[in-house]
Amino acid sequence: MAKYFDVHPDNPQRRSIGQIVDLLRRDGLIVYPTDSAYALGCQLGNRDGLDRIRTIRHLDDRHHFTLVCRDFAQLGQFVHVDNTIFRAIKAATPGSYTFILPATKEVPRRLLHPKKKTVGVRIPDHVVAQALLDELGEPLVSSTLLLPNHEEPLTQGWEIKDELDHVVDAVVDSGDCGTEPTTVIDFSGGEPEIVRKGAGDTARFE
Repeated sequence: MAKYFDVHPDNPQRRSIGQIVDLLRRDGLIVYPTDSAYALGCQLGNRDGLDRIRTIRHLDDRHHFTLVCRDFAQLGQFVHVDNTIFRAIKAATPGSYTFILPATKEVPRRLLHPKKKTVGVRIPDHVVAQALLDELGEPLVSSTLLLPNHEEPLTQGWEIKDELDHVVDAVVDSGDCGTEPTTVIDFSGGEPEIVRKGAGDTARFE
C-alpha cells in the first residue's frame, strides 16, 4: 500500500521531503509532481524501480528515460553538451523541456537508448521536485505518469493513489500540475529535432 504525502506546493514540509527521500534511498518508487504533469521516479541505481516503471507504463527497451536534475552542474555529469547546445539548453531551463543527448559513462547502461547511447535530461521548474532533488543529491530516473489506455496523465493525488496503490511506494500530492508533458528536443545529432511538442514553447528550437 502506497504512503500518501500531502506536500505544500510552495513551502514543502522538510519532514515530508526527508521521509520521501529516505524511501527513495531504500529503492522505493514514487509518484511526484513536476511542472509538466506527475511523474514516476526512482533512484539512479534502482534496477527494480526501473523495471516497475516499464511494467506500469508498458514500455519497451527503446523508451527514453529521463534523468531529472537539480541544476546544470548536475546535468553536466550525465550528458555531453557542447558550447552551442549548452547555450540553447541554458536559455530554456529550468522549464518544461526534456533534452535528448549523448550520455556519459555515469549513466547506467540500462537507462540508455540501445542503439543511440543517449538519455533524456531535464531541470524542472517546480518547488517540490526541486526540494526532493536537493535532498536526494542526485537525479531522479523518471517517466511521465501516463498509464496504458489513458489519453492524459492523472492529475489528482487521491486518484493516483487509488489507481497505483499496490504498485508504487509513495504518492506525493502537491495539487494539480497539469496534463501536458514536456516538450522533447533531440540534440544527439547536433541540430535540434523536435520529437514531441508539449508544455515548452518550441519556437526557439525551430
